[in-house]
Amino acid sequence: MHRNSFLLFEKYAQPYFDDAARVLEIGPSEFPSAYCAKVFRPAMQWDTLDIAENSRLTYSGVGEYSFPVDDSTYDIVFSGQVLEHVRKIWRWMPELARVTKPGGLVITLSPVSYPYHAAPHDCWRAHPEGMRALCEDSGLVPELCLSESVEGAKYRRIIGGRGADRVTGPKGLIWKSLALFGFPMQVAIDLVTVARKPK
Repeated sequence: MHRNSFLLFEKYAQPYFDDAARVLEIGPSEFPSAYCAKVFRPAMQWDTLDIAENSRLTYSGVGEYSFPVDDSTYDIVFSGQVLEHVRKIWRWMPELARVTKPGGLVITLSPVSYPYHAAPHDCWRAHPEGMRALCEDSGLVPELCLSESVEGAKYRRIIGGRGADRVTGPKGLIWKSLALFGFPMQVAIDLVTVARKPK
């Protein structure tokens, strides 16, 4: 996870996580994930799911498009930096909707400008219009769908890339110094989507 993804989570997604929510996180990168650590409260149930085998997951080694989860189980189904790695997102998104309770939310964060990164593959960069269509086709009602660079707000000019937090070393110091004088700064641009399952 890169910094802009976390900043988008704080700004737009965090308010949806209430004390008693039952949450399913798809593809956490660590345990607990940074997202979970940010919002977790004792009354929450935070389950995890991934195609990888890992004993720390609630659901381990599952199929990409068929989760071993009952219909309408979770208040929030969340994924951060996962959508780009799903080969058939048109089959994946309906599965997220299926396990979400009526009135519940599917929340996704995904890169727009981040370069190719296989894990084990990298397939998609979605823009707001495409995500709205994907949600609607999956029976979800998009409430928020926007691409933004929160980390880029402090720079006068930005260009999409890996993210300001990834520009390090002597080259990064020079680049960040020049950005103060109006040279374009490389920042991450990510997409945040909040979609509701109708009651």
